Amino acid sequence: MTKNRTFTMIKPDAVANGHTGAILNDIIKNGFKLVALKYTSLSGTKASEFYAVHAGRPFYNDLVSFMSSGPIVAAILEKNNAIDDFRTLIGATDPAKADEGTIRNKYAKSIEANAVHGSDSDENAEIEGNFFFSAFERF
Repeated sequence: MTKNRTFTMIKPDAVANGHTGAILNDIIKNGFKLVALKYTSLSGTKASEFYAVHAGRPFYNDLVSFMSSGPIVAAILEKNNAIDDFRTLIGATDPAKADEGTIRNKYAKSIEANAVHGSDSDENAEIEGNFFFSAFERF
């Protein structure tokens, strides 16, 4: 196992519901190191850019609207096997199918409002991290 990085976003639903601290605590307790952290928001344009890979899919407009509906917390995390371990920690996209104790099981409301985003590959983690953070904002 090699130490690598992943990207996450605490989504507007979880921020609005006051779960930011608990989610960050779960992340840290599971051995992830925070190397960059930002409380920000996405404009509709920025959300469209971030989720451009989904353009043309039926849920795209709703996703862009949802992701620009309120503040988010963006973070770059580091750990051995970061991508796979983080995806295990957050659980299935559908919180009803997420394993007990996962972040989505505990804090998500629906497939759409599923509390967190997690990168699905090293390549996407780098792209997504670079979308939110400059080289001067990560350690």
